[in-house]
Amino acid sequence: MTRYRIASRPYLPYPGERLARRKGLGGEFYELRPYAEGDEIRRVHWRAYAKTGRLYTRLETAPERARFRLFLDESESMRLHGKLPYAERVAAILLKIARQEDPRARLERGRPQDLRPGKGVLVLLTDGLDPLPWAQFLPKRVVLVQVLSSLELDPPLEEALLKDVETGEALPVGKEEILAYKKALAEYLKALRLLALLRGRYALLRVGEAPLPSLLRQGVLELL
Repeated sequence: MTRYRIASRPYLPYPGERLARRKGLGGEFYELRPYAEGDEIRRVHWRAYAKTGRLYTRLETAPERARFRLFLDESESMRLHGKLPYAERVAAILLKIARQEDPRARLERGRPQDLRPGKGVLVLLTDGLDPLPWAQFLPKRVVLVQVLSSLELDPPLEEALLKDVETGEALPVGKEEILAYKKALAEYLKALRLLALLRGRYALLRVGEAPLPSLLRQGVLELL
C-alpha cells in the first residue's frame, strides 16, 4: 500500500532559518565526523572517502514529528464552480494523511479572516481570492493548497457580466478585460506561490483533477 506524508519544510530557504542542532537519523544533514567502530556502514560518506582516503560518518539532525491543523476556506467565492465540495474532498485526504503523523490533527472551517494563531503546520485550502492574513495569523509553517476552477484559470474570450459574490458589484467585461485579467492572475499566482514556498509548500489544484498525483507532483506530498 502506498503511503504519503505532508511535506512541511519550506521549499525555499527562509531568511535566518537554522536546522535543529540535535543529531539523529532520518533528518537533514548535520555534519561529518571520523568513522568510529560500530557506526553503520550505510552512514559512511563515500564521497568524502573518495576525496580524502579516510572514512567519515554522516550525521543528521533528528527528525521532529510535525503537528498539523487544516483550515478550509468557506468564503462566498469558494461556493462557486464546485470549489468548496472539491476542496472538502481534498481536505479529507490531507487530514487522513496528517493523522498518520499527528493523531490530533484537526480540520477547521471558516473564512480566512477567521484564522487565529495556532501551533504546528497550517494546511490552508482556499481559492486565494480573499486577502490572506500572512502577517497576523499565518504561522511560520504553511502548506497552501489553492483551489480554482477551469473557468477562473482560463475564461473564454467573450463578453460577459461578472458579479463579485463578496460585494455584489457587477462589471461588464470583454476580450480586452479578460486578457488583462489573465495577465494579472498569472502575476498574482506567481507571487502567492513564492510567498507560500518561503513558509512551506504550495500546490494549485484545478477543480475535478485527481488530487493525489497533483499534490505529489507539486511537492505537497512525499512518498514514505
